[in-house]
This record gives sequence, C-alpha cells and structure tokens, in this order.
Amino acid sequence: MIVLTKMGALRWDNVVNRHQGWRLVTCIWLHAGVIHLLANMLSLVFIGIRLEQQFGFIKIGIIYLVSGFGGSVLSSLFIRDHISVGASGALFGLLGAMLSELITNWTIYSNKAMALITLLVIIVINLGIGILPHVDNFAHIGGFLVGLLLGFILLPRPQFGWLEQRRLPAGVQMKSKYKTHQYVLGVVSLILLIAGLSTALVMLFRGEKGYDHCHWCRYLTCVPTSKWECSNDS
Repeated sequence: MIVLTKMGALRWDNVVNRHQGWRLVTCIWLHAGVIHLLANMLSLVFIGIRLEQQFGFIKIGIIYLVSGFGGSVLSSLFIRDHISVGASGALFGLLGAMLSELITNWTIYSNKAMALITLLVIIVINLGIGILPHVDNFAHIGGFLVGLLLGFILLPRPQFGWLEQRRLPAGVQMKSKYKTHQYVLGVVSLILLIAGLSTALVMLFRGEKGYDHCHWCRYLTCVPTSKWECSNDS
C-alpha cells in the first residue's frame, strides 16, 4: 500500500491537505495486483473495442479519461481513510456512454428493447458487486454518471441520409445533422457535467465530507451483513 501511495494512488489526505490533485488521474493507471489489472484489461477489451471502432479512439479516450477523473473525485468526497486504485471508474464511464449512446440513437437500432435490457442488467450487476467490502463503488458511480453525460455529448449519430444530402444542389432545403432530442440531450448533459464536476471539486478542496450531505450514501459502497462489517467511511 505504501508503494502504491508513492506511485500516485488516490488518497484524500494527499489530494486535499498536500495539494496533490494529480492523484485524481494517476490512480486510474495503478492496480492492486496482477488479477486486478487483468480483470480491468479484459473488461476494457470487451467494452471499449466496439465503441472505439464505431466512434474513434479520440472520443472514447476522452470519455475514458474524464470518467476516470470523475470517479476519483466522487470517491475522494466520501472515502478518506483508504487508498483507491484502478480503472474501474473509467470502465464504468464506458458503460454509461454505451447506455446514453443507445438512448440518443434509439431509432437506428432494430432490437432496441433487448439491447437496453441487456445493458441495464450488466450495469446493475456490476454496481451490485460494488457494495462488497474493499470495492470503491463511489468511483464506479462517479465514472458511470460522467460517462453517461459524455455519451449524450460526444456519441450522437447523424440523421440517416445526412451525408448524402450534402451533395444536393445549393438552395435545396436540407435537414439538420442531428435530431432535436439529440441536441437537447447534448446541451443539458454538458450543463450538468460542468456544474456537477465543478461543485464536486469545490467541495473536495474545501475539505467537505460527502456523508455530511448524504448520510445514506454509505450503503452505496458497502452494506453490512453477518459476513462482514463496514468501516466508518465504508
């Protein structure tokens, strides 16, 4: 643990009291052992390849990095006495982006209901695993929410036939690149993303504790049972 901390693991005291904000990013690249690393890399292969093939590595790379950062911010707001490492927040961001991409491009999918149900089941199962002890579910939730909003912003697909109509003669009425709901979802998501991250960062560097504003949130990352107990900061 000491080695991970020196290498850039996420810890509230280092971020806030020692002004090492860069840990909000570096912790994404660290893992607690080979099994942790392999599990995250395997998840990245299954989740990331399809998105990257369809939307390019720049957009997906932005979603991955910003989601990981958002997960680190939310984690730091709630967890103070433990360190956190891993790319899970970034991976959940890709899951969130897959969900918003499905919603914003709803009309182009043929088997949309089954795709939505399958994706929601995967998300619920993975978030459910996060209530086990020693799993940073706040990083998962933060990454997921950021990825969901970024998906609405970066992953809308143009209307069918929009590319072809650009070859039409001048003066011919042309439809817009995106549908109205895609524009609305993108603008609202951008506002929420900026407001959410800004508020969370201000709270974090002021030293505020998330549990002071949300007492029940501790159950989002650890639910005490007869098999295990949860620490004060879960």
